[in-house]
Amino acid sequence: MNKDIYNTLRNRIMFLEYEPGLILKEQTLAEEFGVSRTPLRTVLFRLEWEYLVKILPRTGILISELELSSITNVFQARLELEAVIGTMARDKIQPEQLSRFDALQDLCNALKSAPEPKKLAELDIANKTIFHEAAGNPFLVETSERLYSLTFRLWYFNMLKMDTKGLSREVDAVMEDLVLLSELLRKGSPEETGRARKTQLLKHLKRIRSSFLAVSA
Repeated sequence: MNKDIYNTLRNRIMFLEYEPGLILKEQTLAEEFGVSRTPLRTVLFRLEWEYLVKILPRTGILISELELSSITNVFQARLELEAVIGTMARDKIQPEQLSRFDALQDLCNALKSAPEPKKLAELDIANKTIFHEAAGNPFLVETSERLYSLTFRLWYFNMLKMDTKGLSREVDAVMEDLVLLSELLRKGSPEETGRARKTQLLKHLKRIRSSFLAVSA
């Protein structure tokens, strides 16, 4: 699979450069990336497997819609998985990874005065990446990445609709998570860290549900 094309299309979908419900043309994409349809289709099949697109014969590539009920199911699947990853990460975390984690708090603190959805989202991705690296289990990471991309889109959609006050609340919530996890990664037990990841994910789901329902209304 062409990783460059995959990463480019996946990022466009996650950051809503391709809006939910948009239909892309395979030929247009092939021309953009300068490849034949065969390598492009391998990427598209992968994105369809991840539920980010749906291939419609003789029509095009449908960017998956944002459905709260489906995302809630995804969150339920993520809860136990992220608890396991948190437990494993605490057990294996390295000093270099802790330093990177601390740096995220500085970045988050800088966003308090001027919150930006994309920067906050990138910070959250970096947080997730450190946990994945520390856990060191490629099978868990692959599943987590797949589920994360689905819930991420709804969170990012909500943030794009928020005013400055709403974005500031998101920054505060992320900072609260970072501070607690930083402490647990140093002094807490693996089980405590895993439970904290699960609890924070539940709070994240509640914020997303509340924001999305308000936007939909």
